[in-house]
Amino acid sequence: MRQPSRTHRQMSYESLRRAWHVALLIVTLSFSLPCSAPAEQLTVFAAASLKTALEQITDVYETNSGNDVVLSLAGSSLLARQLQHGAPADVFISANTAWMDWAQDQNLINSETRTDLLGNTLVLIGPPTMPLPAAALTLHDGAGLLDLVQDRPLAMALVDAVPAGIYGKAALQKLGLWDRLESHVAQTDNVRTALVLVTQGAAGLGVVYGSDVTGGPNVTQLAEFPSDSYPPIIYPAAATNSRPEATAFLAFLRSPIAKEIFVRQGFVVLAE
Repeated sequence: MRQPSRTHRQMSYESLRRAWHVALLIVTLSFSLPCSAPAEQLTVFAAASLKTALEQITDVYETNSGNDVVLSLAGSSLLARQLQHGAPADVFISANTAWMDWAQDQNLINSETRTDLLGNTLVLIGPPTMPLPAAALTLHDGAGLLDLVQDRPLAMALVDAVPAGIYGKAALQKLGLWDRLESHVAQTDNVRTALVLVTQGAAGLGVVYGSDVTGGPNVTQLAEFPSDSYPPIIYPAAATNSRPEATAFLAFLRSPIAKEIFVRQGFVVLAE
C-alpha cells in the first residue's frame, strides 16, 4: 500500500491543528462573553378603558426594558375579585378609587406604591349615522337627553359594579333622569363593550368615558356630562407585590412618553 507523502501528512496535521484552535476559541468565547439577563414577565391588571393607551405604552416599555408585559383588561370590579381569588398580577390599575380602596383593605396591593395616575370625563355617544342636534346639546337639565333616548337602548357598564357604570348612574341621578331611563339601560361587563354596542348599532346611545371616543372610533359624541354631576373620575395604580419590575413599570407610567400617550388618548394626567 502506498504511504501518504510527507507533504500530505503535513497538510493533514496543519488542518487538524487549525480546527483544534478554532474549536478552542469557540469554547473560550462561550465562557468569557457575558450572558444577557433573561426577560422578566410582568402581568398588569387594568381597567378596560385603558386598553389603547396601555397597549402603546407597553410596546415602548418592552422595547426599552427587555421585559415582557401581559395586559389583562376588564372591568375594575372583576379584576379586583380575581386578585382576591389569587390571580397572579404585579400591577393593578383601577378606574375608580373605590375598588382600589377595597383591594387595599384586603391587603391585595402594596399600599406604599399606590398613586393617583389619571383622570377622565363622561360623555354621551350615539352611532355615526346619528346627526348632531341642531343646537348644542346640554345635559345640565337632562331634557335634551330624554328627547334623544325615546325608545332607544342606552348602553352602560354595570351600574352597581363597574366604575364607568357607577359614574354614569350617578350623573343620571344628579340630573333627575335615572328613574325615567333605568328601563332603557343595557348593561355590559365593561365600558368598552358598551362602546361596541353603540358602534355596531345594537344600542342607540351610550354613556362612556371621554377617552373612549378619542382616536376615531365609529361613534358620534353628542354631549359631555357636567363635571359636577358625577364623582371625580380617578385612576389609581399600585403594585401588588415588592418585585422591582412592578415598581419600575409604575415609574414608567409617569415618564414623559407615557404621559404623552395618555393625553393623546384623551386622559387627564394627574400631578404626582
